[in-house]
Amino acid sequence: MGEAKRRKTALGEQYGQEERILSWVPITKRQADAFYQWTTRGAWLGIGGMVALWLTVRVIGPLFGWWEVH
Repeated sequence: MGEAKRRKTALGEQYGQEERILSWVPITKRQADAFYQWTTRGAWLGIGGMVALWLTVRVIGPLFGWWEVH
């Protein structure tokens, strides 16, 4: 328990608070990780949507005779 007390006295008011990415940016590492996860998920959803659109235009539409692809 001595190490925890030393850390608490050394950090002062910042003890127990989350670590920031940069000292002058008010974004914590946890918030940055959450942002990264959401943007990665959004990118994969966009890729899936693009594949679905491509399949519709190139395969499904011409198969049902909705339009012709030249």
